[in-house]
Amino acid sequence: MEEIKQVNDIIVQTNYSIDTFYFLVMGAMVMFMAAGFSMLEAGLVRSKNTAEILTKNVALYAISCIMFMLVGYNIMYPGADFAGAVMPGIQFLLGTDNSVDAVLKSNGDVYYSTMSDFFFQVVFVATAMSIVSGAVAERMKLWAFLIFAVFMTAFIYPVQGFWNWGGGILSSNGFSDFAGSGTVHMAGAVAALSGVLLLGPRKGKYGKNGEVHAIPGANLPLATLGMFILWFGWFGFNGGSELKLHNIEEANAVARVFVNTNMAAAGGLVAAMMVARLLFGKTDLTMCLNGALAGLVSITAGPLAPTPGWATLIGAVGGIIVVFSVLGMDKLRIDDPVGAISVHGVVGMWGLIAVAFTADNLVEQLTAQLMGVGAIFIWVFVSSFIVWFVIKMIIGIRVSEEEEFEGVDLSECGMEAYPEFTNNRK
Repeated sequence: MEEIKQVNDIIVQTNYSIDTFYFLVMGAMVMFMAAGFSMLEAGLVRSKNTAEILTKNVALYAISCIMFMLVGYNIMYPGADFAGAVMPGIQFLLGTDNSVDAVLKSNGDVYYSTMSDFFFQVVFVATAMSIVSGAVAERMKLWAFLIFAVFMTAFIYPVQGFWNWGGGILSSNGFSDFAGSGTVHMAGAVAALSGVLLLGPRKGKYGKNGEVHAIPGANLPLATLGMFILWFGWFGFNGGSELKLHNIEEANAVARVFVNTNMAAAGGLVAAMMVARLLFGKTDLTMCLNGALAGLVSITAGPLAPTPGWATLIGAVGGIIVVFSVLGMDKLRIDDPVGAISVHGVVGMWGLIAVAFTADNLVEQLTAQLMGVGAIFIWVFVSSFIVWFVIKMIIGIRVSEEEEFEGVDLSECGMEAYPEFTNNRK
């Protein structure tokens, strides 16, 4: 019996080590998405605003890590005592990690390090906040944005994250969001939308008679690089959400998630490219980039259940939606320089709804999904709007018209990303 116990203990420890290492590697891949968002946004804004958007991205990542460590993680994962609850408790700082005895006594139920879970989750928080930075680009005060990042990552995001992944009210009512089409992407986009509505469009974006004036980005090669980095990081985003890897069934599941993630991105890109060609008579690169990202957002809520063919179609629908959504936002005079609200918000809703089409009970699952869409939207929009409004009343959220004309690189950062080539009067 003692030999059997020793063998079992070795298996438990080996599985724990494999799953912890897998979790950390997937988290590192998601962390690299911060570089992807930075490059994508830097490529899609004008050169005179590049240094400031990069500053936002590096700062928001650091703020997200600190605030999620201080309070956000414990709000999102308060423990079994809050199962099915609307509001979780509040605790501060991270506790100790799992002891050897606790892991062995669990007989495999505890299968990865708590610290690896924190690391994996904190990079998701930063992803949600990165979505906001692009939508408010070129006219928001840097420190207004950073103050909002504190509240978003410490409280707003964790509460709705608890509803889904922490055992809260949505998960107890059948809502399913595997890797965060709603919990991460839609939440980030809705927070951005509330800020954009208070902020208003960039000067010159819309004419008096409703005409839309295109404001091209400064560096499309950089934006394309950013898209590919995000595509790469998404394998960790969705793959890591399987949570473990140590047996054949789980290994096959992770492989399927990787394949479906890749196929959805491909489907989204091709569909957006074709729609853009039909609508504009040209093959719009920015629509191709957003189409790939839309495909990725579409599959994130349910990357395991579909076949690769269905995953491609789900992504393709997302690619079609994003083109019309970008055009629709301009019709509504909602100025989003990088299309983040469309890619992550509108398509995030589609991703949540798509889960129902691969469920055993379509009507029941669709009801749960729509309840989740409504709950996340209302919570994030209302709470974010309040925070943005208070910041606006205290310090303001928009730079002056002159600062916007000169570029926020100089007014907010005191430097230019391209000092040899920038002509601020253009």
